[in-house]
Amino acid sequence: MHFKSQAKNFLRISLTLTAFLLFLPSICSAGQFKVTRVHDGDTIKAEGYDIQITARLVGIDAPELSKGKGQPGQPFSQKAKEYLASLVLNKTVEIKGYGVDSYNRILGVIHLGGKTVNLQMVKAGLAEAYRGKPPKGFNLQPYREAEKEARDAARGMWSLRDKYMSPRDWRYAERKKYIE
Repeated sequence: MHFKSQAKNFLRISLTLTAFLLFLPSICSAGQFKVTRVHDGDTIKAEGYDIQITARLVGIDAPELSKGKGQPGQPFSQKAKEYLASLVLNKTVEIKGYGVDSYNRILGVIHLGGKTVNLQMVKAGLAEAYRGKPPKGFNLQPYREAEKEARDAARGMWSLRDKYMSPRDWRYAERKKYIE
């Protein structure tokens, strides 16, 4: 009996999640979710509609945390995580989806109290505007403008000036260490 109950519950959750994921990319729908965990400066876990989701804040790239014990993370990575947590952890937010990434995370814009959290991360100098191709229908221009303002004011990671390395370049350099 217990196995049947678990199987039904798994099937219900799987169908709900599948419907939700299929719905998000095509319509850019939004939904209310409670943030239960902040993984780093641009990734959260949230619950709502009887499902758990992992959302990657679309349009931004935050400094990378350490991937191993004793390994240093990128400068300002911990501050980015802490700032994002101060904004959204244990709060109900609206997530507007723009599809999923290669790790099956929802690419989302997080809204709370009339503000766009993704944009707040860039304005604080704790994330840069995403350097890759944005998802269909997503406008990166406000993020580029916010980045320029934060850079000009030397806020957050931009205080490093010439020593600053983009998260994208940081990831590449870290991968290269393990290949050699």
